[in-house]
Amino acid sequence: MGRGTAAIGGGGGVALEKSDHDYATARRLRRSLSLPEVLLWRELRRKAGGVKVRRQHPVGRYVVDFYCAAAKLAFEIDGISHEMGDRPSRDDFRDAFLREQGIEVARIPASEVLRSPTDVADRVASMCRERGG
Repeated sequence: MGRGTAAIGGGGGVALEKSDHDYATARRLRRSLSLPEVLLWRELRRKAGGVKVRRQHPVGRYVVDFYCAAAKLAFEIDGISHEMGDRPSRDDFRDAFLREQGIEVARIPASEVLRSPTDVADRVASMCRERGG
C-alpha cells in the first residue's frame, strides 16, 4: 500500500524528464503491488468499460498507483501509513505537484478496495468517463 507514492530522484517540485530510471522504478512497482492494488487492477482489467487505466505510471519524479491519461486523473490507494508521521504533508506536496501538471488526484482508502474491489473499480471507471476518459 502506498508504494506508488515514493518519489523518484531528488527533492524539489520541478517535473523532471522521464528517464530509464523512472520507467525501471515503475516496472519494479508493477511487480510488487500491494493486495488492494492487485485486487483493484484485476477488476479494472476485467470491466473498466472502455476506460484505459495504467498501473504504477511515472509522472515527473513520482509514480502514481493508477492513471487514466485521457481524463488526466490519478488514483492513489492509501493504507494506514498515509496517516502517519510526515506522510500527510508529503502527500499534499505530491498532489500539488500533480495538479500543476494538470492531473487531479483521487485518494482511495485501501480498506475500501479490500471491502469491495468491484465497487471501487466501477467508481474509478465512472470518474474517468466523467472527465472525458
